[in-house]
Amino acid sequence: MTSQRDILREDVHFRLLRLLETNPELSQRDLAKALGVSTGGVHYVLSAFVKKGLVKLGNFRAAPDKRRYSYVLTPKGIAAKTDLTKRFLSRKLSEYEILKTEIEDIGQDLPESELAAMKAKYRSARSS
Repeated sequence: MTSQRDILREDVHFRLLRLLETNPELSQRDLAKALGVSTGGVHYVLSAFVKKGLVKLGNFRAAPDKRRYSYVLTPKGIAAKTDLTKRFLSRKLSEYEILKTEIEDIGQDLPESELAAMKAKYRSARSS
């Protein structure tokens, strides 16, 4: 069975690869802030990605500071992201089904009208 720590690590890897795919120019500091982890943690993971061949480093040409890098996913990195995406979605769909069942069970403790009002309030908040 996969530990909670392994799941969190995999989620960070998935989110990092997703960010890099759309924003290869982000600094390690910006990546860390977006992921809610330390800059050192991002550095560690990026170094591992480079060693595994998931990401390649390139100089970010538009930056005045030539020490800035862009982090580009390799074909191997894209394949890894696809695999992580499948596992992430599978986990989240499972969590969603569990939550949906729990909400239905707990909702039975409330009068029907109160539950309907809560659902309506939630739907209107989501659409705005």
